[in-house]
Amino acid sequence: VVASPLHRDHPDNQRLALHGDGVKDIALEVDQVADAYEATVSRGAVGVTEPTRIEDDNGVYEYATIETYGDTTHTFVNHDDYHGVFSPGFQSLDPARYSPSTRRPVGLKAIDHIVGNVELGKMDEWVDFYKQVMGFSQYIHFDDNDISTEYSALMSKVVQNGNGRIKFPINEPAKGKRKSQIDEYLDFYSGPGVQHIAMSSAGIIDTVTSMLANDVSFLSVPQTYYDTLPERVGEINENMARITELGILVDRDEEGYLLQLFTKPVEDRPTLFFEVIQRHGSRGFGIGNFKALFEAIERDQALRGSL
Repeated sequence: VVASPLHRDHPDNQRLALHGDGVKDIALEVDQVADAYEATVSRGAVGVTEPTRIEDDNGVYEYATIETYGDTTHTFVNHDDYHGVFSPGFQSLDPARYSPSTRRPVGLKAIDHIVGNVELGKMDEWVDFYKQVMGFSQYIHFDDNDISTEYSALMSKVVQNGNGRIKFPINEPAKGKRKSQIDEYLDFYSGPGVQHIAMSSAGIIDTVTSMLANDVSFLSVPQTYYDTLPERVGEINENMARITELGILVDRDEEGYLLQLFTKPVEDRPTLFFEVIQRHGSRGFGIGNFKALFEAIERDQALRGSL
């Protein structure tokens, strides 16, 4: 959902002045809104909106909201008994009227994971929040030996819910010779927040081709990345010529392989960006691509003069 305040005195204008455009809320679908809210608040979460029930001609919609890192929130939602368009107050529109005819469908299916950036020393605090308050578990951990370049580094831990459908990597900067991409984000966003949203595709080559046609800009990696790709990932059932041409990253682990590509920041600040990911068995996050990705982001940082 993309939202914008209509009036100058709207409280969201203060948030926009501080952070710029970004992610305000990550909604989570639950069976019982009141139970989720009461359980998390009793474990230490800060409540924002108590359980609320809206009824209209389309049924019943329930929600409640708590705080997470920075100014970001989580809204617990249940719309099992709501049969309208999305949620109360929304109307259905004809896409043909509001989308340029030249725009191509891109084939994105769902959110794969959402990554948050927090300050140095705060990663474990927020990992504990998701474990103790939200009932998540830690899935994987990357340290500065895994994600580093000559100049900068970061650390990351991934938490997930019980069935593994919801995954939240939490990043913090590590000490380096220069400012890391996480430090840059924290400076420009004026605090912690959502760094990127990863969206899954059943055919990343077609998705990226369409997104490029729709004027989306992606990070680029040097040709040398592909010179050693066959040795690193082995044989995969993909069009390697197109993968190389489009700059798609590939990684393999013991469960399979994945393909991924990252957009450049999509707003006027170097903060929020998107990832396109296609999984073939792998449940990881492309650890073999971290160095190439980090260096690609650093090249953009250098162009902005903030490395």
